[in-house]
Amino acid sequence: MDHYTPSPDRYDKIPYNRSGKSGLKLPAFSLGLWHNFGEGDDYDNMRAMIRCAFDNGITLFDLANNYGPPYGSAEKSFGKLFAEDLKPYRDELLIATKAGYDMWPGPYGNWGSRKYLFASLDQSLLRMGLDYVDIFYHHRMDPDTPLEETMNALADLTVQGKALYIGISRYSVPRLEEALKILRERRCPVVLFQDRYSLFDRHIETEGIKTCCKEQGLGITSFSPLAQGLLSDKYLRGIPEDSRMKKDGRYLHESDLTPAKLQAIRQLNELAKERGQSLAEMALAWILRDGGVASVLIGASRPAQILENVKAADNTRFSKEELQKIDSITDI
Repeated sequence: MDHYTPSPDRYDKIPYNRSGKSGLKLPAFSLGLWHNFGEGDDYDNMRAMIRCAFDNGITLFDLANNYGPPYGSAEKSFGKLFAEDLKPYRDELLIATKAGYDMWPGPYGNWGSRKYLFASLDQSLLRMGLDYVDIFYHHRMDPDTPLEETMNALADLTVQGKALYIGISRYSVPRLEEALKILRERRCPVVLFQDRYSLFDRHIETEGIKTCCKEQGLGITSFSPLAQGLLSDKYLRGIPEDSRMKKDGRYLHESDLTPAKLQAIRQLNELAKERGQSLAEMALAWILRDGGVASVLIGASRPAQILENVKAADNTRFSKEELQKIDSITDI
């Protein structure tokens, strides 16, 4: 096994943004391990991606208990990679995981009960070989468990030292405000909100979530910034046979690529060329344009994609005319 020594200039590669009003700074880009770190994925490629990410200043690795497939396997893969390469640099890393979706059979393996959250984080720590995670998210709203139970469980996990910070994911504004009130009464370090956000999915703007996070002093981490690959050059000429849309179809369907959306993708690509960026770079830069998002979660299937994505930080400035043109193109 070759010895890994990270790039000495890694912290010069990308910006770091403060998470809301907290003391925590996040890399402008984080590596999401939702895809390509499961049981059947190539281990050498996983290792190359983790090394590439850290060499380029990405210090935040984003997981969840059920990432894989199968459930738990992404955390197991990361645990092995951490032990082999990253353990000496633990204090330079932010490791995040989540609980809230179905994880194991029976009434205690899902949602937001104290029983589930405590058990899930213990299992995650065991799979990753960690004493604590830096960020622990509740992954989604629970319609049945009292919010006080869920939030007090999260607060207690920080008191126990199993999580340094708490995050909330995919909550509505009213529910988020209620959750924050409970957590802050407990003096719990809640610092992050996570949700989807892209040129094609702006619900955190239209539903007031982005504004609420700013007012409440929360940072935002956004996922699916390329709309599952639609905002890349992959689909400019239609649907490739080797694409996720053709081969998987769980999250991106052929019906998603309507003629109107394909036209919009091509128009956005032309604007990106005018800016000297690829479509993916422009889509990522747009998310970081106003400081409302602290870190963008990127997914990758190979190191080259990570290198392309981090280049987006070189130009996150948009003219008023460019923003108006983007809004017009994506109003479909």
